[in-house]
Amino acid sequence: MMHPQIQAMRERRAESGAPALYTLSLAEARAADLASIRADGGASAPVYAVEDQTMPGPDGDLPIRIYRPRAHSPLPVLLYYFGGGWTLGSIDTADGVCRRLANAADCLVVTVGYRLAPERPFPAAVHDCHAALRWVVEHADALGADPDRVAVGGDSAGGNLAAAVTLLARAEGGPALVGQLLVYPNTDQLADDASLRENDDPWLFNRRSVAWYARHYLPTPADAANPLASPLRAPDLSKLPPALVITAEHDPLRDQGEAYARRLGEAGVAVELNRFPGMVHGFFTMTGTVDAARAALEQAAGQLRTWFAPAPFTTAPAAAPPPRTPQLRTSPDEESPR
Repeated sequence: MMHPQIQAMRERRAESGAPALYTLSLAEARAADLASIRADGGASAPVYAVEDQTMPGPDGDLPIRIYRPRAHSPLPVLLYYFGGGWTLGSIDTADGVCRRLANAADCLVVTVGYRLAPERPFPAAVHDCHAALRWVVEHADALGADPDRVAVGGDSAGGNLAAAVTLLARAEGGPALVGQLLVYPNTDQLADDASLRENDDPWLFNRRSVAWYARHYLPTPADAANPLASPLRAPDLSKLPPALVITAEHDPLRDQGEAYARRLGEAGVAVELNRFPGMVHGFFTMTGTVDAARAALEQAAGQLRTWFAPAPFTTAPAAAPPPRTPQLRTSPDEESPR
């Protein structure tokens, strides 16, 4: 059952007759996506400083935005990659979440304006996001960042990119990461599971949305099996950073996100998995209208604070973690808005 706040949102969309994003032109869909996120995100949270810069990317300069919760440095860092199906989205669509995470986790949050499909299809966005990670670590002193306390994260396609970046970082021997925050991530471009088949509501993110984004992002059908596009299809997920995976009950990406959490656990990675009942894809950014969005953000911030905490001193070598299957946690479902 959908949460009453989500049901009310769905009814507003139906009454307005707002067209699905996948029926619009790219320019129209990008504008509508930004307007919707701003409308549902609520008032902008103040932070100590917001800085816009550029950094050299694989094919030209890329914009980045840095959110600083306080003057003290060095601070731990979250590289946050915005969602939007690799086709929509921008630094601006992630602004509300980045501000709240910077304050709540007491860390620098850096987001990068990676190149979008179909103008720049896979794997351009993956390499832009990886380049941003390397740039932040290499310029840690100038940024007031702690290069030993860096995490990556993102929602939806941003979660997919965060997972892909951890695979690249592992393959290249760094930069080292203390965690990965994956909010309803795409993990399998070839998925054909229950949640994908069941979620077909035209007024919500649905299986047609998933297919529309994938058509823009993947140059060829063969790219769908590439682990950088489908991290769930990586043959080995061991020695990746600890993960928090957040999913939503009524989301076509629910099952593939939870399957990825299970694979991480089986590979010996410390992972927490939390499904939010009654929620839909995109709820994480709805902090102005949905109580569960604020709860999910607080959970994410709490996990980040844990990852960023200084490690206790020990002289004994750490033992390799045993394989384990993460327990699916569900947040309490509220029957009515507060």
